[in-house]
Amino acid sequence: MTTILGIRDLNRATLARQFLLARERTPVAEAVGRLLGMQAQEPKPPFLGLWSRLDGFEASELHAALHDRSLVRATAMRATLHLMTAPDYTAFRATLQPVLDGALRVLGTRAQGLDTEATAGAARRLLRERPRTFNEIRALLQEEFPDVNERALGYAVRMCVPLVMVPTDDRWGFPRASGFALADSWLGAAPDAEPAVDALMLRYLAAFGPASAADAQTWSGLSALGEVFDRLRPRLRVFADDAGRELFDLPDAPRPGPDVPAPARLLPEFDSLVLAHADRRRIIADAHRPHLTTKNLRVRAVFLWDGFARGVWETEYKRRVATLRLRPFEPLPPEAADALAVEGEALLRFAEPAAKETVVTVG
Repeated sequence: MTTILGIRDLNRATLARQFLLARERTPVAEAVGRLLGMQAQEPKPPFLGLWSRLDGFEASELHAALHDRSLVRATAMRATLHLMTAPDYTAFRATLQPVLDGALRVLGTRAQGLDTEATAGAARRLLRERPRTFNEIRALLQEEFPDVNERALGYAVRMCVPLVMVPTDDRWGFPRASGFALADSWLGAAPDAEPAVDALMLRYLAAFGPASAADAQTWSGLSALGEVFDRLRPRLRVFADDAGRELFDLPDAPRPGPDVPAPARLLPEFDSLVLAHADRRRIIADAHRPHLTTKNLRVRAVFLWDGFARGVWETEYKRRVATLRLRPFEPLPPEAADALAVEGEALLRFAEPAAKETVVTVG
């Protein structure tokens, strides 16, 4: 008989893998590898996400990993920027190429006249000379392809050429207009040529399981993963959720009980935890999910209480006063507000070390 896992079972299992039941003292690159990447549409969120997960995390650790090239910031899952280990990027870039190819559809009529192969070749030639910003790349490509939309040229390069962003000494590792380098030049090795979808799905389960094929498709952007999980079935444990859907997991993965305590935690914008499943009830209730994204598709920062997203938060820094505002979806019990205030004060001290005063508000 198939074991049924309730929402709290899934919540605790996922939090255990995401370093969110207890902070661990783990090297940064190892942690990012266990998380199978962190969404990094902007450079700051991974710093906050690692602070929330790792015991004693210092920003200098992430800076060092970016500069020694053990971590890279590059386009990956869902055709979005992620922080990944260099080995994971090279191992899975080809696996994700169908997602990146599919993303070109957003160009619509702007793609008129676009030859992706010729554009990619020209971009590689330009980037062999030195890293360049996309403002430079687009302008130079426009000279070579004057009849093609400039933005379409740039987007094609992002999707079709394996690139990594070049870190700097900026506070969060990257300037607003970052330089890009060819991945093979930056890492000294080209991405693997053969797709490795089975390996990617096993790693996904290790980081986000138990999960369904639909969950994995939502996280990765890949399609038709049902057949992949059918192929992997002999190596996996199979469960069901409260709606009878099949969930897959690694046999020896952690699955703590539903009543294991989960501490108050603050997750940054774009955190992968809230984006990794089609059914996100293990983290956020369906009624609250519309609050997760803004009209311009920014993924808001959320706070966890008893393991679940109970609201969003934001910070402000003015006149050396750092303020963190918690905006609950529903009224919080006093003990939740107190625990989140303590966590918020600590996060502000990390994020704004020059602040003379830190303030946490609720409401």
